[in-house]
Amino acid sequence: MSGTIIAPNDPSAWDSLNPQRWLYFHKVDHLTVDGSGKIDGMGQEWWAQSCKINTTNAMTFHKCKDLNVKKITMAPGSSPNTDGIHISSSTLVDIRESTIGTGDDCISIVGNSSVIQINNITCGPGHGISIGSLGKSNSSASVHDISVDGAILSNTENGLRIKTCQGGFGFATNIAFQNVWMEKVSNPIVIDQYYCDSPVECLNQTLAVKVQNISFVGIKGTTATDEAIRFACSDRFPCEMLYLEDIQLISYYGGLTSSFCWEAQGSFSGLIFPHPCFSYGESNLGQKVLPSSVLQSI
Repeated sequence: MSGTIIAPNDPSAWDSLNPQRWLYFHKVDHLTVDGSGKIDGMGQEWWAQSCKINTTNAMTFHKCKDLNVKKITMAPGSSPNTDGIHISSSTLVDIRESTIGTGDDCISIVGNSSVIQINNITCGPGHGISIGSLGKSNSSASVHDISVDGAILSNTENGLRIKTCQGGFGFATNIAFQNVWMEKVSNPIVIDQYYCDSPVECLNQTLAVKVQNISFVGIKGTTATDEAIRFACSDRFPCEMLYLEDIQLISYYGGLTSSFCWEAQGSFSGLIFPHPCFSYGESNLGQKVLPSSVLQSI
């Protein structure tokens, strides 16, 4: 891909189309999107004329297998609630060497996706790299064997995030984030099992997507919020086998930073700042979580 792909700058051009699908790939196998080109969603035009809710994704891959995306630039960052690259129900995905500026998640991975490798990504502005939300509307969702290795996140509203909704079921497991540099990032490391994007308050429910076998290694930089690490896990299905190694997140403004844990079980190694707050158990003390070897085959 070379040159620039530009969305229509007049929202009325979408009147007879689904505005949630711009560059949409469905059931495409062995696909490569490669080049120095740029994707411009003209998000500012939508923002100026809308009620400030826009769920369009710049590039969506649904039920795809053996997908490669590299050397792509996405802009601008003034596209509210618009994901850059959205992966759904897909497997064997490799995303690398790309720059993404958007109004929501730079990369989002949702239900029934697996064996995904993300390398050397620059993200910002945006909401960082997210897995989820999973389990919305009491649905089933499974995500496993995900590796993020090498990323720069700058001025994003979140950093590395796993978000699940109460009442859902399934699992998010064997997920590794490593070698990530953050610059003035709010909420750098987050696992949130109480995620709610409804305009009304979400009901408390005991069922939850199980989150386990998650590692954060070599995550460094500055945070724009006092709370640099947040693990808010389910009472009934606690987060298990979390692992932290070589974490250095200091305040961009020079203050203190902190960690928050609720029903989070894990272990750590090396320098961790801010200090972790795990509730420890003999079964996981000292355990190191690694990406699945299947990722090496991509």
